[in-house]
Amino acid sequence: MTANAPFSWPVRIYYEDTDAGGIVYNANYLKYMERARTEWLRSLGIEQDVLLSENIAFVVRRVELDMHKPARFNDALTVTVTVKKLKRASIVFEQEILDDAGLCLASGTVQIACVQLAQMKPLAIPESLIGVFAGAR
Repeated sequence: MTANAPFSWPVRIYYEDTDAGGIVYNANYLKYMERARTEWLRSLGIEQDVLLSENIAFVVRRVELDMHKPARFNDALTVTVTVKKLKRASIVFEQEILDDAGLCLASGTVQIACVQLAQMKPLAIPESLIGVFAGAR
């Protein structure tokens, strides 16, 4: 991943992802975005189970999602992840879900907060992670 280039993750639409009309159920777009953010972390060498064992978690604080065009059964999609804003205890991501022609089907902004897992209280993102995240922007 180069600086300013979004991370991307492929997603295939399965029958289970759709409603009776073969259209992706709206909540699944959030699942695809979550998977892409998880894989973005992995691409940076960060595993969430390790963070959890250190009492650190990233939780969704706010989501804004715009649906532009429906995805359908068997579509091959790409989900992008771009860091929009890196703050002391949170990260704001811009994400898009694109079809195989590059057309944006859904776009969103997701704010993730860093918390102490056991207490669910805000926690400054550890400096070691800030450095990695800043390098991925």
